[in-house]
Amino acid sequence: MTIFIQSLDYQLWNIITNGPEIPTKIVDGQRVLKLNNEYNDHDFKLLQLNAKAKNVIFCALSPSEFNRVSSLDFTKEIMYARFNDIINALKGLGMVYTNHELVSKILKCLPKSWEPK
Repeated sequence: MTIFIQSLDYQLWNIITNGPEIPTKIVDGQRVLKLNNEYNDHDFKLLQLNAKAKNVIFCALSPSEFNRVSSLDFTKEIMYARFNDIINALKGLGMVYTNHELVSKILKCLPKSWEPK
């Protein structure tokens, strides 16, 4: 799936792994969300990329999984929900993992950009 998403648009993969960039501005030294009428072309491009990333993931889900995650806003939330579905299915099969084992499995799946420097 990684290669497929990267082949569509490499920035899609960055959004899935790092989360979307939400359009913000600085007001009185504080970062606040921009209003829709304040968006520029760059902001719309970022929002469009998040929508594309969500669409790619939605297309890979079964109808029941889609119904469960379609209301989520960010691709990272969708991937987390999918991971929880997998864990719950494994529990249903009698396979129980400790939190340490689950964290290890997640960490093994992360791209090299997540490795400590």
